Amino acid sequence: VVDLGEVPGVDGEGDGGLLGVAASPNFVSDKRLYVYYSTRVDQRVAQVTLRPGELGRPATLSPPTVVLSGIPRGTSNVGGALVFGPGGMLFVGTGDAGLPALAGDLDSLGGKVLRMTPLGLPAPDNPFPGSVVYSYGHRDVQGLTFDGTGRLLASEVGDVAGELNWIRPGRDYGWPSFVAPGDVVGVTAPFVDLAGAETSPSGVALAGGTVYLAALQSERLWQIPVDGVGASAPPRPFLTGEVGRLRSVLALDDHSLLIATSAADGSDWPGSPDGSDGDRLLLVAID
Repeated sequence: VVDLGEVPGVDGEGDGGLLGVAASPNFVSDKRLYVYYSTRVDQRVAQVTLRPGELGRPATLSPPTVVLSGIPRGTSNVGGALVFGPGGMLFVGTGDAGLPALAGDLDSLGGKVLRMTPLGLPAPDNPFPGSVVYSYGHRDVQGLTFDGTGRLLASEVGDVAGELNWIRPGRDYGWPSFVAPGDVVGVTAPFVDLAGAETSPSGVALAGGTVYLAALQSERLWQIPVDGVGASAPPRPFLTGEVGRLRSVLALDDHSLLIATSAADGSDWPGSPDGSDGDRLLLVAID
């Protein structure tokens, strides 16, 4: 592991911090990374460039260029997802910052999935003209991934359980008005509802037609086979209690995952990890 440097101005109070990273679709040539992070006053998306090292020294990060600011900041429900999608648009998952009314407010960036150009401008065909808002009514979007058909899936920490949502433009996903949105006209139900399953979903990845969902509080990895309408089989837990809290998951291919743990973060697990309990990157083989 090579330390490339720090993103200045990051505030780690509560659930805040450096929450998401995505590589530019043209990373091989432009060396740009996009980061989603907390400051003392808001949450921001910024661009940094990987600068080559000199005289045998490791590469370093350039100072950040902020492309979007003003995402509401709280000590909880701060979101933390970044992914590039079709057409080179950047998608961002945010939380309601502990203020549920923000999720349904189209003038707020809290409790949303956002879609923007790499410069932070609204995508030209967004559902709300002149706005980066792509979907709303979210409590705390923690992970975003695309499947092979271009469908955008989001993991979300609900009020009482976890959700996997299929994100479609302009849709209302129900928070805070409806905890069970499937019963309400005009509100989009979860693609997969983890009600009754012990979870606190964070990162999400898709490999071989199966969703893998990292969970924090319940310390496990959920395996969720999906089809066109939802889960094609009951979610199955793996690694339960074996490696601690799981923060993020990345599919390297259809047979292997890279998983990051989160042993000491925010209000849920205060403390400073040391050599015996620090966070790890795990390479996990899957069938």
